[in-house]
Amino acid sequence: MNQPKQTEKKQIILWGKRVAAILTLIVWAVVLYKIFQSGGNFNDQAPKCIFSTMLIFGVLTGIYKGLEYWERQA
Repeated sequence: MNQPKQTEKKQIILWGKRVAAILTLIVWAVVLYKIFQSGGNFNDQAPKCIFSTMLIFGVLTGIYKGLEYWERQA
């Protein structure tokens, strides 16, 4: 009886990882698009691109670590 709940929980975690990755890529693409549309030269845009990329994928890493922790508890 406990086995189906664990399988269901693992499926939820797997889909959570997928959704988080897809949403992260969409947010990243939108942010980069906005930065490129804001104008300015490469020296103005590069720090914004680097910072936003690090921040966005840092959040994704945190989400993955949280989901992996939850998966180990299952």
